[in-house]
Amino acid sequence: MDSLAGKKPLVVWALNLSVLALVLLWIFPTLGLFVSSFRTNEQITSSGWWASLFPAEQTLQLRALDPDDFRIETATGVFTVEGNLFEEGEAADISRWGTSSRAPDAYAVGETADLGEGETITLATDGAYIWQGNDDQISGRGQRMFVVATVPPEFTGDNYNNVLFSPTNSENMAKAFFNTLTVVIPSTIIPILIAAFAAYALAWMDFPGRALLIAAVVALLVVPLQLALIPLLSLHNAIGIGKGYLGVWMAHTGFGLPLAIYLLRNYMVGLPRDIIENARVDGATEFQIFTKIILPLSFPALASFAIFQFLWTWNDLLVALVFLIDSSGQTTVMTKQIVELLGTRGGDWEVLATSAFVSIAVPLLVFFMMQRYLVRGLLAGSVK
Repeated sequence: MDSLAGKKPLVVWALNLSVLALVLLWIFPTLGLFVSSFRTNEQITSSGWWASLFPAEQTLQLRALDPDDFRIETATGVFTVEGNLFEEGEAADISRWGTSSRAPDAYAVGETADLGEGETITLATDGAYIWQGNDDQISGRGQRMFVVATVPPEFTGDNYNNVLFSPTNSENMAKAFFNTLTVVIPSTIIPILIAAFAAYALAWMDFPGRALLIAAVVALLVVPLQLALIPLLSLHNAIGIGKGYLGVWMAHTGFGLPLAIYLLRNYMVGLPRDIIENARVDGATEFQIFTKIILPLSFPALASFAIFQFLWTWNDLLVALVFLIDSSGQTTVMTKQIVELLGTRGGDWEVLATSAFVSIAVPLLVFFMMQRYLVRGLLAGSVK
């Protein structure tokens, strides 16, 4: 609201700037992950995602053509291999080059490197080279070279093809994706069903101990789930539901119920009392009131909790590690699969970025589809 002088008060400006800062803090990492998922490993390690649209200087390890297939013998008995370090369609501006990883910039372009015993190699700025030597030297694998080059920006969809469709990665990621859905969908639906009945009872039904139950629900909101992991796992093992989907469903249900009951009860309390009383006068049972009146009117709160529960269970790693212990990998979820990629392919940044963005794509889609209900559900019961 504008002040008497026609200007917004300082607190409004501070609030707007804080919201803008929070939005930018959320957008920049997501945008960076999305851009990095289309870049090559060399580009990711040489420059940040914000420089992806500009040429970048990179140190590349390349190899000459196999001499056995491309060497030519001159009249003097010298064998020569001529070619280009870059494939057709690739382009780079080489500034320095070398034949050892310890000195990748030992030579200038156009300079001839003496490899010993008469073996030489000359490299041009566009990657063209001339490699000369005797019969023993110009054989086997092509000469390895390191070049310091300015490479134009490049984007590729091969990262997604590798993660989603490559035989080495796609099976694991696809299985982890469906395993995650198997965990998330029941873990979102079950607590909503239970919490909706409980919230209605706490909001509109009079019975002894109702106030104590409400206080207990509020108290459970601040209890860390880590405190219950070991006792709950011991209980699951004792009754035979540990190390499986049923166990993780029950765990997520238990951890999500306090917030669900609290959120839904606050919303249901704010519904018009006259509607419920009129329904009771007309002879409606409590179950009919709940299913035909309360549930349709409580959809914003239900959707709000569904967003929270879905995002939490989708991104969960701790509960999955505790209650889905499987050495064969048949129940591995996406968060655990990405952790395994970090361990086995820690240098393949393009694979990690693509896998991470694939894992957040579904939560982003769910959030943007249902975000209009989020604020309505969170504000439930805040005003009369």
